[in-house]
Amino acid sequence: MRLRPWHHDDAAGALDIYGSSEVSRWLAPAMGHVGDLDQMRTVITGWIAAPLRSQGRPSGRWVIEETESGRVAGSGQILPLPPEGEDLELGYQLAPWAWGRGFAAEAGHALAHYAFSNGEEEVFAVVRPKNERGTRAARRIGMEWVGETDKYYDLRLQVFRLRKGDLDNSALDPGPVER
Repeated sequence: MRLRPWHHDDAAGALDIYGSSEVSRWLAPAMGHVGDLDQMRTVITGWIAAPLRSQGRPSGRWVIEETESGRVAGSGQILPLPPEGEDLELGYQLAPWAWGRGFAAEAGHALAHYAFSNGEEEVFAVVRPKNERGTRAARRIGMEWVGETDKYYDLRLQVFRLRKGDLDNSALDPGPVER
């Protein structure tokens, strides 16, 4: 897997992710279901226009690309969590065809390295209580469960945290994050 910036021609692959009800049901209200290719192109245009390192912090959105085929397998991001933006969320979404292949854990690990090498001391993943895939990926990254809260997105969410000093307890190879 490789992490790279989004391009306009990634819309069809992105629609496999954000157009899937199996994926989008876990993302609202942060991201709604994307209904068609034109809507997906508009979303990607916004992602491309958004500056990396928002407010001087290591943030952004990247394609999780299957190296062998070049196919868009998912999306990875580091974004400030609402409401205050003090905490950084490490997020990952995969197309259903890419589930169970380790892409989320590998991408999350690489994104954590990126955040930590750019001054952050911790990152968080927030997961809906019944999202077992999201929970398993957070744990494979090496994140620890710290409890439940309704602080983020006005939803009851499980919170996982990874601190800089705990990152390389995982055997995953971090791989590069392209800018």
